[in-house]
Amino acid sequence: MPEYGPHVHNVYDMPHDAEVVRHGLTEKKSYAEPSREIPVIREVDVVVVGGGPGGCAAAVSAARNGAKTVLLERYGHLGGMATGGLVNIIPNLADIYGSQGIGGFCQEFIDRVKARGGADYPPRESWGKPDAPLVAKYLKANMGHFYVRNNDKGEQVALYTAVIDPEVGKDELAVMAREAGAELLLHTWVVAPILEGNRVVGVLVENKAGRQALLAKVVIDATGDGDLLNFIPTETVEYMRPGSRIAQFGWVYWVCNVDLARFDAFMEGSPEQYRETVGKISAEGGSAFFCRGLLEHQKGVVWVHRLIGSLHQTEPEEMTYIDVNARHTAVKSWELMKKYMPGFEDSFIMLTAPQLGTSGGKRIVGEYYLTEEDMDLDEPYEDTIAIFPDNDRGESSLKHPRTFVPYRALLPKGIQGLLVACRAFSADGEFSEFFNLIPHCMCFGQAAGAAAAIAVKKGIEVRDVPYGELKEALLKGGAILP
Repeated sequence: MPEYGPHVHNVYDMPHDAEVVRHGLTEKKSYAEPSREIPVIREVDVVVVGGGPGGCAAAVSAARNGAKTVLLERYGHLGGMATGGLVNIIPNLADIYGSQGIGGFCQEFIDRVKARGGADYPPRESWGKPDAPLVAKYLKANMGHFYVRNNDKGEQVALYTAVIDPEVGKDELAVMAREAGAELLLHTWVVAPILEGNRVVGVLVENKAGRQALLAKVVIDATGDGDLLNFIPTETVEYMRPGSRIAQFGWVYWVCNVDLARFDAFMEGSPEQYRETVGKISAEGGSAFFCRGLLEHQKGVVWVHRLIGSLHQTEPEEMTYIDVNARHTAVKSWELMKKYMPGFEDSFIMLTAPQLGTSGGKRIVGEYYLTEEDMDLDEPYEDTIAIFPDNDRGESSLKHPRTFVPYRALLPKGIQGLLVACRAFSADGEFSEFFNLIPHCMCFGQAAGAAAAIAVKKGIEVRDVPYGELKEALLKGGAILP
């Protein structure tokens, strides 16, 4: 099957050419793990694996729809890349013309964080409008990639994109899960699914208490990288086109106590000297690029979202190499900015992302396999679970501003008792390039959680869930559907 298309609107870093040392044995050797009895610690309706955006949405949705639900997360907090990864940007919630496509759990989460002073986004009346001061604000912040597009008249317009305070987001997701009645089990790494034939009936986990088991009627893989798929006999693909967005690691850090007024005075008042300073920092191995923080309560905070090309985002040696070298570059860049760039004299690195950002990974070939051609279809599927604003494909986005996703894209072929609610949904590399971000995963999760609850309640397979009932549950949860 075709794996990618001939074009991409945005161009990213090519994979690095460093020779990453992989320390392994020269001779094949194995160890036979002794058989042992594993204690079962939970028997529930739904187990959700991964507490990132998709997993939180899935757990809340399943619990709200009546399922006894446990949410498992390897870190001590929820939110995944949106919080722990410091990728606190929730983009493309409305199309270039201002029509909102993503609502539901995602919008509720943004509203709740906003009510606590922890979110920012353009006023609704400005979405898709050529609001010159607003556009200038986002361009000056180096955030045009997320906030500014050209409409069909060639005017620069503002998109509906939100940013959140990661710490408020972590707390609010936990509040939402508890309110819904979902149980949280943090600091717990899921190591494998429990299979009976082609049916997933639970998961094995490890934590400070040792190895344990949880049994469930439905398991939802919301790991992001499709971690459970390594052990399940279903077709998967991993191709990532070199230079595409999904072929990138994200390494993010925040610098605070920056005097942006002093920086602006230097940049605007002495442009030639500013360019020389940027060149000097670059020549000494650093980078002067940053984005201005957009949260009102974080004055003097700048964000650095570094992307590093890689085709091996789940290999431990590769991840170690990226983490060590990216951290070195980050600290060196800050030291050079502090030394040479006016406004950074009293700055310090406030926070580095505790989890390395992955953008691609293993994906299922599900009951429906989404491809590049599906992005140009203007009619919804009979089982549509989400409408994604399509803003990143240049002229194609102007012609086809909405992309639809069917429920079948969450169903692995030949496997019972499992749904996928993360980047591992059924799609080729080109479709994933544009639609595997935070809000998209929240939509997958909300649909998967509702479907799992319906399947448990009716005693049927997840692939047999009546779409009418699923649609009703999603609409009740605020989702925007055809």
